[in-house]
Amino acid sequence: MLTKVIEQAKIDRFARWMGHAERIVIVAHVAPDGDAIGSSLGLWHFLNSQDKTVNVIVPNAFPDFLRWMPGSKDVLLYDHYKEFADKLISEAEIICCLDFNALSRIDAMADAVKAAKGKKILIDHHLYPEEFCDITISHPNISSTSELVFRLICRMGYFNEITKAGAECIYTGMMTDTGGFTYNSNNREIISELLSKGIDKDDIYRKVYNTYSESRLRLMGYVLSQMKVYPDYHAALISLTRNEQGRFDYIRGDSEGFVNIPLSIKDVVFSCFLREDTEKPMIKVSLRSVGTFPCNQLAAEFFNGGGHLNASGGEFYGTIDEAKKVLERALEKFKPLLNAKG
Repeated sequence: MLTKVIEQAKIDRFARWMGHAERIVIVAHVAPDGDAIGSSLGLWHFLNSQDKTVNVIVPNAFPDFLRWMPGSKDVLLYDHYKEFADKLISEAEIICCLDFNALSRIDAMADAVKAAKGKKILIDHHLYPEEFCDITISHPNISSTSELVFRLICRMGYFNEITKAGAECIYTGMMTDTGGFTYNSNNREIISELLSKGIDKDDIYRKVYNTYSESRLRLMGYVLSQMKVYPDYHAALISLTRNEQGRFDYIRGDSEGFVNIPLSIKDVVFSCFLREDTEKPMIKVSLRSVGTFPCNQLAAEFFNGGGHLNASGGEFYGTIDEAKKVLERALEKFKPLLNAKG
Protein backbone atom coordinates (compact mmCIF):
# COMPACT_ATOMS: atom_id res chain seq x y z
CA MET A 1 0.00 0.00 0.00
CA LEU A 2 1.49 3.33 -1.10
CA THR A 3 1.76 6.01 1.53
CA LYS A 4 -0.65 8.85 0.81
CA VAL A 5 1.61 11.74 -0.12
CA ILE A 6 -0.64 13.78 -2.44
CA GLU A 7 -3.70 15.45 -0.93
CA GLN A 8 -6.90 13.60 -1.82
CA ALA A 9 -8.74 16.80 -2.76
CA LYS A 10 -6.16 17.55 -5.46
CA ILE A 11 -6.38 14.02 -6.82
CA ASP A 12 -10.17 14.19 -6.97
CA ARG A 13 -10.09 17.58 -8.67
CA PHE A 14 -7.70 16.42 -11.37
CA ALA A 15 -9.74 13.25 -11.90
CA ARG A 16 -12.83 15.42 -12.52
CA TRP A 17 -10.92 17.55 -15.01
CA MET A 18 -9.66 14.49 -16.80
CA GLY A 19 -13.14 13.04 -17.04
CA HIS A 20 -14.42 16.03 -18.99
CA ALA A 21 -11.35 16.98 -21.07
CA GLU A 22 -10.47 15.81 -24.56
CA ARG A 23 -7.35 17.84 -25.39
CA ILE A 24 -4.43 17.76 -22.96
CA VAL A 25 -0.92 19.19 -23.27
CA ILE A 26 2.05 18.15 -21.13
CA VAL A 27 4.99 20.57 -20.83
CA ALA A 28 8.40 20.17 -19.17
CA HIS A 29 11.44 22.32 -18.52
CA VAL A 30 14.19 23.61 -20.81
CA ALA A 31 17.01 21.15 -21.55
CA PRO A 32 14.79 18.28 -20.43
CA ASP A 33 16.47 15.49 -18.50
CA GLY A 34 15.46 11.91 -17.74
CA ASP A 35 12.88 12.86 -15.13
CA ALA A 36 11.30 15.55 -17.30
CA ILE A 37 10.96 13.20 -20.28
CA GLY A 38 10.17 10.13 -18.17
CA SER A 39 7.38 11.79 -16.20
CA SER A 40 5.96 13.45 -19.30
CA LEU A 41 5.88 10.26 -21.35
CA GLY A 42 4.67 8.20 -18.39
CA LEU A 43 1.68 10.54 -18.04
CA TRP A 44 1.28 10.67 -21.85
CA HIS A 45 0.94 6.89 -22.09
CA PHE A 46 -1.64 6.85 -19.30
CA LEU A 47 -3.75 9.66 -20.72
CA ASN A 48 -3.66 8.02 -24.15
CA SER A 49 -5.14 4.91 -22.54
CA GLN A 50 -8.07 7.11 -21.49
CA ASP A 51 -8.78 8.08 -25.12
CA LYS A 52 -7.52 11.63 -24.76
CA THR A 53 -5.73 13.68 -27.41
CA VAL A 54 -2.39 14.31 -25.69
CA ASN A 55 0.73 16.19 -26.78
CA VAL A 56 4.07 16.48 -24.98
CA ILE A 57 5.87 19.78 -25.69
CA VAL A 58 9.34 20.68 -24.42
CA PRO A 59 11.32 23.89 -25.03
CA ASN A 60 14.24 22.24 -26.84
CA ALA A 61 16.00 18.97 -27.59
CA PHE A 62 16.66 16.26 -25.04
CA PRO A 63 19.67 13.88 -24.89
CA ASP A 64 20.05 11.10 -27.43
CA PHE A 65 20.28 8.46 -24.71
CA LEU A 66 16.61 9.09 -23.87
CA ARG A 67 15.33 8.68 -27.42
CA TRP A 68 14.76 4.95 -27.01
CA MET A 69 11.89 5.68 -24.64
CA PRO A 70 8.46 4.66 -25.98
CA GLY A 71 6.74 7.77 -27.33
CA SER A 72 9.86 9.94 -27.48
CA LYS A 73 9.51 10.38 -31.26
CA ASP A 74 6.18 12.12 -30.62
CA VAL A 75 7.63 14.77 -28.28
CA LEU A 76 7.25 18.20 -29.90
CA LEU A 77 10.21 20.59 -29.69
CA TYR A 78 8.98 24.13 -29.15
CA ASP A 79 12.01 25.79 -30.72
CA HIS A 80 11.36 23.85 -33.94
CA TYR A 81 7.57 24.08 -34.15
CA LYS A 82 6.59 27.19 -32.19
CA GLU A 83 3.49 28.13 -34.17
CA PHE A 84 2.00 24.64 -34.03
CA ALA A 85 2.94 24.25 -30.37
CA ASP A 86 1.35 27.60 -29.46
CA LYS A 87 -1.87 26.44 -31.13
CA LEU A 88 -1.91 23.18 -29.18
CA ILE A 89 -1.24 25.01 -25.90
CA SER A 90 -3.96 27.59 -26.52
CA GLU A 91 -6.53 24.91 -27.41
CA ALA A 92 -5.70 22.55 -24.55
CA GLU A 93 -8.36 22.03 -21.89
CA ILE A 94 -5.72 20.85 -19.41
CA ILE A 95 -2.04 21.79 -19.30
CA CYS A 96 0.14 19.51 -17.15
CA CYS A 97 3.33 21.29 -16.03
CA LEU A 98 5.89 18.67 -15.05
CA ASP A 99 9.25 18.87 -13.29
CA PHE A 100 9.60 22.65 -12.98
CA ASN A 101 8.60 25.11 -10.29
CA ALA A 102 8.56 28.43 -12.19
CA LEU A 103 7.45 29.56 -15.65
CA SER A 104 10.95 30.84 -16.32
CA ARG A 105 12.07 27.19 -16.39
CA ILE A 106 10.20 26.62 -19.66
CA ASP A 107 11.98 29.51 -21.34
CA ALA A 108 10.26 30.72 -24.55
CA MET A 109 7.15 28.63 -23.84
CA ALA A 110 6.32 30.62 -20.72
CA ASP A 111 4.18 33.28 -22.37
CA ALA A 112 2.04 30.75 -24.24
CA VAL A 113 1.45 28.62 -21.14
CA LYS A 114 0.70 31.65 -18.97
CA ALA A 115 -1.82 33.03 -21.49
CA ALA A 116 -3.56 29.70 -22.09
CA LYS A 117 -7.15 29.43 -20.87
CA GLY A 118 -6.97 25.74 -20.05
CA LYS A 119 -6.84 24.43 -16.49
CA LYS A 120 -3.28 23.96 -15.26
CA ILE A 121 -1.76 21.43 -12.90
CA LEU A 122 1.82 21.50 -11.58
CA ILE A 123 3.46 18.19 -10.65
CA ASP A 124 6.96 18.79 -9.35
CA HIS A 125 9.47 18.01 -6.61
CA HIS A 126 11.55 21.19 -6.51
CA LEU A 127 11.49 23.71 -3.68
CA TYR A 128 9.50 26.95 -3.69
CA PRO A 129 6.93 26.46 -6.48
CA GLU A 130 5.45 29.62 -7.98
CA GLU A 131 1.69 30.01 -8.02
CA PHE A 132 0.78 29.76 -11.71
CA CYS A 133 -1.39 26.63 -11.72
CA ASP A 134 -4.89 25.81 -10.50
CA ILE A 135 -3.61 22.65 -8.81
CA THR A 136 -0.11 22.47 -7.35
CA ILE A 137 1.26 19.06 -6.44
CA SER A 138 4.69 19.89 -5.05
CA HIS A 139 6.63 17.51 -2.81
CA PRO A 140 10.37 18.25 -2.53
CA ASN A 141 10.81 15.20 -0.29
CA ILE A 142 9.88 12.88 -3.16
CA SER A 143 12.67 11.49 -5.34
CA SER A 144 11.36 12.59 -8.71
CA THR A 145 8.44 14.01 -10.63
CA SER A 146 8.11 10.59 -12.26
CA GLU A 147 7.38 9.09 -8.84
CA LEU A 148 4.69 11.72 -8.25
CA VAL A 149 3.09 10.91 -11.62
CA PHE A 150 3.03 7.23 -10.65
CA ARG A 151 1.46 8.09 -7.30
CA LEU A 152 -1.17 10.30 -8.94
CA ILE A 153 -2.20 7.63 -11.45
CA CYS A 154 -2.40 4.96 -8.76
CA ARG A 155 -4.30 7.14 -6.30
CA MET A 156 -6.89 7.83 -8.99
CA GLY A 157 -7.36 4.06 -9.19
CA TYR A 158 -5.68 3.42 -12.53
CA PHE A 159 -2.68 1.25 -11.68
CA ASN A 160 -3.96 -1.43 -14.07
CA GLU A 161 -4.00 1.16 -16.88
CA ILE A 162 -0.24 1.72 -16.62
CA THR A 163 1.27 -0.09 -19.60
CA LYS A 164 4.72 -1.61 -19.83
CA ALA A 165 5.76 1.35 -22.03
CA GLY A 166 4.47 3.83 -19.46
CA ALA A 167 6.20 1.96 -16.65
CA GLU A 168 9.50 2.05 -18.57
CA CYS A 169 9.26 5.83 -18.85
CA ILE A 170 8.39 6.35 -15.18
CA TYR A 171 11.16 4.00 -14.06
CA THR A 172 13.68 5.83 -16.24
CA GLY A 173 12.70 9.17 -14.74
CA MET A 174 13.06 7.83 -11.21
CA MET A 175 16.36 6.14 -11.99
CA THR A 176 18.01 9.13 -13.62
CA ASP A 177 16.92 11.60 -10.95
CA THR A 178 18.42 9.46 -8.18
CA GLY A 179 21.74 8.66 -9.84
CA GLY A 180 20.71 5.08 -10.54
CA PHE A 181 18.90 4.90 -7.17
CA THR A 182 21.99 5.93 -5.20
CA TYR A 183 20.57 9.08 -3.54
CA ASN A 184 17.17 10.58 -2.64
CA SER A 185 15.92 7.06 -3.11
CA ASN A 186 13.56 5.25 -0.76
CA ASN A 187 10.95 3.82 -3.08
CA ARG A 188 11.44 0.06 -3.24
CA GLU A 189 7.69 -0.56 -3.21
CA ILE A 190 7.14 1.62 -6.27
CA ILE A 191 10.07 0.02 -8.09
CA SER A 192 8.56 -3.38 -7.37
CA GLU A 193 5.20 -2.26 -8.76
CA LEU A 194 6.86 -0.97 -11.94
CA LEU A 195 8.81 -4.20 -12.37
CA SER A 196 5.52 -6.08 -12.15
CA LYS A 197 4.60 -4.47 -15.47
CA GLY A 198 7.29 -6.56 -17.15
CA ILE A 199 9.98 -3.92 -17.62
CA ASP A 200 13.63 -4.95 -17.88
CA LYS A 201 15.51 -2.74 -15.41
CA ASP A 202 18.93 -3.96 -16.57
CA ASP A 203 18.15 -3.15 -20.19
CA ILE A 204 16.89 0.30 -19.21
CA TYR A 205 20.09 0.96 -17.26
CA ARG A 206 22.19 -0.13 -20.24
CA LYS A 207 20.25 2.09 -22.66
CA VAL A 208 20.62 5.14 -20.43
CA TYR A 209 24.13 4.72 -19.06
CA ASN A 210 25.98 2.43 -21.45
CA THR A 211 25.10 3.53 -24.97
CA TYR A 212 27.10 6.73 -25.29
CA SER A 213 29.05 7.99 -28.25
CA GLU A 214 32.82 7.75 -28.59
CA SER A 215 33.06 11.53 -28.27
CA ARG A 216 31.24 11.43 -24.92
CA LEU A 217 33.71 8.91 -23.53
CA ARG A 218 36.67 10.96 -24.73
CA LEU A 219 35.06 14.07 -23.24
CA MET A 220 34.61 12.25 -19.93
CA GLY A 221 38.28 11.27 -19.90
CA TYR A 222 39.33 14.85 -20.61
CA VAL A 223 37.09 16.32 -17.91
CA LEU A 224 38.40 13.86 -15.32
CA SER A 225 41.99 14.58 -16.31
CA GLN A 226 41.35 18.25 -15.43
CA MET A 227 39.56 17.46 -12.16
CA LYS A 228 40.63 19.29 -9.02
CA VAL A 229 40.32 17.60 -5.65
CA TYR A 230 40.17 19.56 -2.38
CA PRO A 231 41.28 17.03 0.29
CA ASP A 232 40.82 19.48 3.17
CA TYR A 233 37.17 19.89 2.18
CA HIS A 234 36.41 16.33 1.01
CA ALA A 235 35.31 17.89 -2.26
CA ALA A 236 36.07 17.75 -5.98
CA LEU A 237 35.53 20.08 -8.93
CA ILE A 238 35.19 19.37 -12.64
CA SER A 239 34.52 21.96 -15.33
CA LEU A 240 33.91 22.36 -19.03
CA THR A 241 34.24 25.52 -21.09
CA ARG A 242 32.41 26.27 -24.30
CA ASN A 243 35.62 25.87 -26.30
CA GLU A 244 36.32 22.48 -24.73
CA GLN A 245 32.83 21.30 -25.61
CA GLY A 246 33.47 22.27 -29.21
CA ARG A 247 36.69 20.25 -29.31
CA PHE A 248 34.74 17.09 -28.49
CA ASP A 249 31.73 17.65 -30.79
CA TYR A 250 29.54 18.18 -27.74
CA ILE A 251 25.81 17.53 -28.14
CA ARG A 252 23.12 18.06 -25.55
CA GLY A 253 23.32 15.44 -22.83
CA ASP A 254 26.95 14.42 -23.40
CA SER A 255 27.94 15.59 -19.92
CA GLU A 256 24.90 14.09 -18.18
CA GLY A 257 26.00 12.32 -14.99
CA PHE A 258 29.56 13.66 -14.98
CA VAL A 259 28.96 15.42 -11.67
CA ASN A 260 28.42 12.07 -9.94
CA ILE A 261 31.77 10.57 -10.95
CA PRO A 262 34.04 12.36 -8.40
CA LEU A 263 31.89 10.96 -5.59
CA SER A 264 33.47 7.57 -6.29
CA ILE A 265 36.75 8.92 -4.87
CA LYS A 266 37.40 7.76 -1.33
CA ASP A 267 36.60 10.50 1.22
CA VAL A 268 34.98 12.84 -1.34
CA VAL A 269 31.47 13.70 -0.19
CA PHE A 270 30.77 16.75 -2.36
CA SER A 271 31.15 17.24 -6.11
CA CYS A 272 30.70 20.34 -8.26
CA PHE A 273 30.47 20.52 -12.05
CA LEU A 274 30.75 23.92 -13.76
CA ARG A 275 29.78 24.01 -17.44
CA GLU A 276 29.60 27.01 -19.74
CA ASP A 277 26.21 27.06 -21.41
CA THR A 278 26.41 26.82 -25.20
CA GLU A 279 23.39 29.09 -25.75
CA LYS A 280 23.45 31.65 -22.94
CA PRO A 281 26.29 33.67 -21.33
CA MET A 282 26.21 31.78 -18.05
CA ILE A 283 27.72 28.88 -16.11
CA LYS A 284 25.50 25.92 -15.26
CA VAL A 285 26.29 24.66 -11.78
CA SER A 286 25.58 21.04 -10.81
CA LEU A 287 26.16 19.84 -7.26
CA ARG A 288 26.02 16.37 -5.73
CA SER A 289 26.78 15.03 -2.28
CA VAL A 290 26.62 11.85 -0.25
CA GLY A 291 25.46 11.44 3.31
CA THR A 292 23.86 14.47 4.89
CA PHE A 293 25.93 17.28 3.41
CA PRO A 294 23.32 19.87 2.24
CA CYS A 295 24.46 20.85 -1.23
CA ASN A 296 21.08 22.58 -1.70
CA GLN A 297 22.04 25.11 0.99
CA LEU A 298 25.34 25.79 -0.75
CA ALA A 299 23.54 26.16 -4.08
CA ALA A 300 21.06 28.64 -2.66
CA GLU A 301 23.65 30.76 -0.85
CA PHE A 302 26.34 30.94 -3.53
CA PHE A 303 24.81 30.06 -6.92
CA ASN A 304 21.24 31.39 -6.87
CA GLY A 305 19.96 27.85 -6.98
CA GLY A 306 18.56 25.07 -4.88
CA GLY A 307 17.29 21.55 -5.10
CA HIS A 308 17.61 18.54 -2.85
CA LEU A 309 19.95 17.60 -0.05
CA ASN A 310 22.18 15.45 -2.27
CA ALA A 311 21.37 16.82 -5.74
CA SER A 312 21.17 20.53 -6.49
CA GLY A 313 22.01 23.09 -9.11
CA GLY A 314 22.31 26.77 -9.83
CA GLU A 315 23.61 29.42 -12.20
CA PHE A 316 26.54 31.79 -12.27
CA TYR A 317 26.94 34.81 -14.53
CA GLY A 318 30.63 35.31 -15.10
CA THR A 319 33.65 33.30 -16.17
CA ILE A 320 34.59 29.77 -15.21
CA ASP A 321 37.53 31.10 -13.19
CA GLU A 322 35.24 33.47 -11.29
CA ALA A 323 32.83 30.62 -10.60
CA LYS A 324 35.68 28.51 -9.25
CA LYS A 325 36.63 31.27 -6.83
CA VAL A 326 33.05 31.47 -5.61
CA LEU A 327 33.04 27.71 -5.10
CA GLU A 328 36.24 27.90 -3.07
CA ARG A 329 34.67 30.57 -0.85
CA ALA A 330 31.68 28.29 -0.43
CA LEU A 331 33.90 25.36 0.53
CA GLU A 332 35.54 27.45 3.23
CA LYS A 333 32.15 28.55 4.54
CA PHE A 334 30.85 24.98 4.64
CA LYS A 335 34.13 23.40 5.80
CA PRO A 336 32.80 22.34 9.23
CA LEU A 337 29.97 20.38 7.62
CA LEU A 338 32.24 18.92 4.96
CA ASN A 339 34.76 17.77 7.54
CA ALA A 340 32.02 16.41 9.76
CA LYS A 341 30.96 14.15 6.89
CA GLY A 342 34.47 13.22 5.77
